[in-house]
Amino acid sequence: MNNHIKISDSLEVPRVLIGLWQIADMEKNGSILNPNKTAKYMEEYANNGFTTFDMADHYGSSEIIAGVFKNNYENKEKINLLTKWVPKPGKITKESTREAVLKSLKRMNQSQIDLMQFHAWQYSDPNWIDALFYLSELQEEGLIKNLGVTNFDTAHLRIALTSGIKLVSNQICYSLLDNRASYQMSKLCEEFNIKILAFGTLAGGFLSNKWLGAKEPKLSSDLNWSQMKYKRFIDVTGGWNKFQDLLKVIYKISLKYDTSISNVSSRFILENKNVASVIIGARLGENQYLSDNRSIYEINLSDYDKELITKSLNLLETVPGDCGDEYRKPPYLPASGDLSHHLNSIPKVYKPVKINDKRENVSSQTTWEEMASYSRAVKYGNKIFVSGTTATHDNKVIGINDPVAQTNFIIDKIEAAVTSLGGQLNDIVRTRIFVKNIDDWKSIAETHGTRFKGINPANTLVQADLVGEHYLVEIEADAIID
Repeated sequence: MNNHIKISDSLEVPRVLIGLWQIADMEKNGSILNPNKTAKYMEEYANNGFTTFDMADHYGSSEIIAGVFKNNYENKEKINLLTKWVPKPGKITKESTREAVLKSLKRMNQSQIDLMQFHAWQYSDPNWIDALFYLSELQEEGLIKNLGVTNFDTAHLRIALTSGIKLVSNQICYSLLDNRASYQMSKLCEEFNIKILAFGTLAGGFLSNKWLGAKEPKLSSDLNWSQMKYKRFIDVTGGWNKFQDLLKVIYKISLKYDTSISNVSSRFILENKNVASVIIGARLGENQYLSDNRSIYEINLSDYDKELITKSLNLLETVPGDCGDEYRKPPYLPASGDLSHHLNSIPKVYKPVKINDKRENVSSQTTWEEMASYSRAVKYGNKIFVSGTTATHDNKVIGINDPVAQTNFIIDKIEAAVTSLGGQLNDIVRTRIFVKNIDDWKSIAETHGTRFKGINPANTLVQADLVGEHYLVEIEADAIID
């Protein structure tokens, strides 16, 4: 296996990246690691070919430590520092985006970010696509070398790509326990030449020899943050006994190659041609697994090995939803089991305007609404009426020439209007779909089917000559709040 892969013309990385999220866990008691002392532990990784490090603005002082390391490393041109911007929900401006990028650059003491990866908490708030447009401008300015996303689902990665955002990667959870990335996400990545950076590949260390035959741990503070998170993945995919059955199969294969359960687990994920690299967490100062990790490159799984693993995976329950859904809808699977250690609350997307005791309006501030004097949605009593909605955001058409992307963005806007008026997506009882090109009807209907699965509102779909050159679909909706 080639030890390196090109993600873009300007970024080549090893197939195994080193993740620094455990720095946040090491600093959670309030103590701050000494950056000069801790940075020295990174040298051994780099000297063994692990030259790319992944961090984030919320991984404690990881950016500072990594910057100290790179600036003092003899072959600093070989070192790539990947980071993430994870803003709180709410308004994102050009100024706040620039401030976030400059903050990371200052912490890393660099002039350019090798790969900036953006995370969005809430897709119904179009601030997420604003942020990507602003980051693209900063990339053109030269502050960012490459732009990626993290924890994006298939629908919204598609929206970004078809709206002109030049992304190179999506960093998502992908392991033997969580194979959501194997399906629609992989198809989309292949279509648009996007590379997957897979984290959680060792499930917080549970996919290792240490846990083979071990007693089931309890979800408690005795586990570190990463272990608490991935114990929830074990529970949701069938529980400890099924997990042990999987470990036994992987262990048998690992003996064949004189390697570890961890390495076989990582190597299997690298079999997906859309995966550029797996990310293995490092607890700096504890480098005992470093030499073992190198053997990932030497494993050559046979078709029979892969068939055995696949059969074992088919016995597990599937992690619900699409990639990243664990951060956006139940069942929440972060360490706390909810989003409390990430967020306090998620604000309404649109501000309701009270007209009288029975009526409230919301506007999405499009030029169409101002010109024709109408509301995005009106709440009257316990009923909500959402106007015909297109993939319009400010003065932009989102998802140009892509009916699937436009449909998803429209449903996001409808959800934003309904939730801003006190309802939920599952309160929608009727939708009406107007399709410009009749050949697009099936992909639009299928997208509606995915987003409204289990809600099943009454629905009408017709062909219509829509106003606006690039609009392929328009949808209106009615909701009743119970």
